[in-house]
Amino acid sequence: MTELVFKGKEFVYNHHLAVPFRPLVPHPEKGIGPVALDGNLIIQGDNLHALKALLPLYAGKVDCIFIDPPYNTGNEGWCYNDNVNAPMIKEWLDSNPIGIEDGLRHDKWCAMMWPRLRLLHELLADDGVFWMTLDENEIQRARMMLDEVFGEGNFVDTVIWHKNYAPKATVQYFSSDHDYVLVYAKDINKWKPNLLRRTADQDEVYKNPDNDPRGRWRPNNLAARNYYSKGTYSITCPGGRVIPGPPPGSYWRISEEKLWELHEDGRIWWGEDGNNVPAPKIFLSEVREGRVPQTIWHWSDVGHTQEAKKEIVSIFSEEGSEIFLTPKPRRLIQRIIELSSGSDAIYLDSFAGSGTTAHSVLAANKKDGGNRRFILVEMEDYADRLTAERVRRVINGYDFKGTQKIELLRERLNWRAIEKADALVHKVQGIENLHGHEYDRIKKEVKDGELIVTGEKTVAERAEGLGGTFTYCTLGDPVELDKVLSGETLPPYAGLGAALFHMATNHALDPATVREEDFYLGATEGQHVWLIYKPDLDWLKSPEAALTLARAKAFAASDPDKKHLVFAPARFVSQKMLAEQNIPVEFVPLPFALYRIDRS
Repeated sequence: MTELVFKGKEFVYNHHLAVPFRPLVPHPEKGIGPVALDGNLIIQGDNLHALKALLPLYAGKVDCIFIDPPYNTGNEGWCYNDNVNAPMIKEWLDSNPIGIEDGLRHDKWCAMMWPRLRLLHELLADDGVFWMTLDENEIQRARMMLDEVFGEGNFVDTVIWHKNYAPKATVQYFSSDHDYVLVYAKDINKWKPNLLRRTADQDEVYKNPDNDPRGRWRPNNLAARNYYSKGTYSITCPGGRVIPGPPPGSYWRISEEKLWELHEDGRIWWGEDGNNVPAPKIFLSEVREGRVPQTIWHWSDVGHTQEAKKEIVSIFSEEGSEIFLTPKPRRLIQRIIELSSGSDAIYLDSFAGSGTTAHSVLAANKKDGGNRRFILVEMEDYADRLTAERVRRVINGYDFKGTQKIELLRERLNWRAIEKADALVHKVQGIENLHGHEYDRIKKEVKDGELIVTGEKTVAERAEGLGGTFTYCTLGDPVELDKVLSGETLPPYAGLGAALFHMATNHALDPATVREEDFYLGATEGQHVWLIYKPDLDWLKSPEAALTLARAKAFAASDPDKKHLVFAPARFVSQKMLAEQNIPVEFVPLPFALYRIDRS
C-alpha cells in the first residue's frame, strides 16, 4: 500500500497515545433533562482531547461517525494547536492561523487530522461506518490517510454531493458545484448500507404489457459490455429474426442454455412482434423493498448549502443571531442516518459546527420513534450559544411566525425537459408522495424559466419541538496518573476508573456496572477489574487503601472462574502468596504501572 508522507508525521504518528485522559464535566444548567453521560452529549473543548475523554465510555461502541472538518481552502482561518512536543511543531504554532500563503498548510492539515482519525477509529464499532465531507483541497490526502488508518480494504466508496442548485457566475474557470463524502467501514465484511426508500416515480417504470400473472415488470439489458465466453452465440427470436453473435454482434451476459430456460418460464420479453432483442424481466414483486444507494447525490434529494443557511436563519431569526457560515443541510445528514444503522444507533460528530447532526438525529427519532443518540464535539466559543442553543430550540420548539419553506426541486425548463414532460411530472409526483406528509402543502411554480417545487409549512407562533434530552459537558483537568498519590490531581472515582479500565482492557467501561462502594469497575470476557480508590489524599495514604489478603479473597470469591485485576495505591499481600493460595488476583500499583501502559 502506498504511504502518505507529510512533514511532521513522525511526531504525530502516535500522538493520540500521549494525549491525557480528561474527565467529562457536566453542566446541568446548559443541558435538557437529567445528566446522563450515556445519553445525548454536547462537549465543548478541543476535539482531540474530547475524543480521548470519550474512549473510556465509548471505545468500540459508536455506530456511525460523520465529520465535516476544515476543508483547508486557505480562507478558513483555522489554527493548528495540538500540543506536540517537537521543535518543528512548536514553530508552526507561531504561524497561526493557517492561510492560503502558508506553504505547509497541507502538511499541517494532515498533522491535525492524523491523531483524530486514529481516535475516531478506536471509537467506531466493528460494524460501524465513517463518513467525512471534503472538497478538492484535501480529498486525495484524506484518502491516503484513511487507507492507512482504516485499511485500504475497508474503503467503501466516494459519494459526490451536488451541493449547489445554480452555477456561480463570478468564478474564473468552473463553478465548483460538488463536494465529496468519503465512506469507510471499520470492517467492510460487517457493515452494509441500508436500502433507500423507493419512490413512486421509480416504481412507474414497471409495466405489464403482456399481462404476466406475476404482475408488473421492467425489461433488463441482456447485452454484455465485455467478452463473456458463454455469451458468444447467435439468437433466433420467436418471430423469426436472427440476431448474430460476435463478431459483429453483441456478447450476451448469460449462457444460451440459461436464456432459453428463462424463455420457457416466461421471463424474456421479445417485443410485441417477437423480434426484439431479448430482455429479461425484472418483476416489481421480486425486487427488494428499497433501492441500492448510488454515489451521486443531487441537492434535490439531500439538500444544498442555501437550504442549510435558511434553516439556521429560521431558528435564530428573531434575535438576529450570528449565523454559522458553512452549515450542512439536514437532509444530507438524514440520508447518512438512513443508510448507516438502526433506530438505536450512536452517532458521533467531532466537528459539530452548527449542530446539524444532532438536529437530524432528533428528527429521525421523532419520525419513527427510534432511540438514536448523538455525541457532538465543538471547540469554538459558539458551542453553547449556537451549537447547543440550536439543539435546545429544536427540542423545546422556538418562536417563529410565518411559512417555513424547503426547496425540494429546481429544474430548468428547456426543450429537452418539455419533450420529457411525463418524466418531469412523475418526478414531481414522487416528491409529493415522499415528502407530502412533512408539509402543509407542496407548492409548484415556474419562475424565470425554472420549475421550483417547495415544501411549505405554516407556523402561527411557534415551531413545534422534537423532544429529547442532552447533557452539556466541558473537559476537566487531565487525569495524570503519576500525580494522583502526590495529591496534585485527585480525579473523581468514575473518571479515574473509566480511564484505567479502558487502558487495561481496551474496552469501554459501562457506567451501570460500577459499584464505587465496593471498589468494583466492571468485567471483560476474561477478567474483572477493581479500583481501590477515593479522591481523598489522607485516605489514599492510609492502610484502608491497600489490597489485603482478605480483600483479595473477597474479590476472587465473587467469581472464582475469572481473573481479577486490582488497582490500588499499596498492598499488604505479595503476588507470590496469592499464587500459592490459588487466588486469581493480580495487583497493579497506582499510578506507575498504568502510567507506563498509557505511554507505551
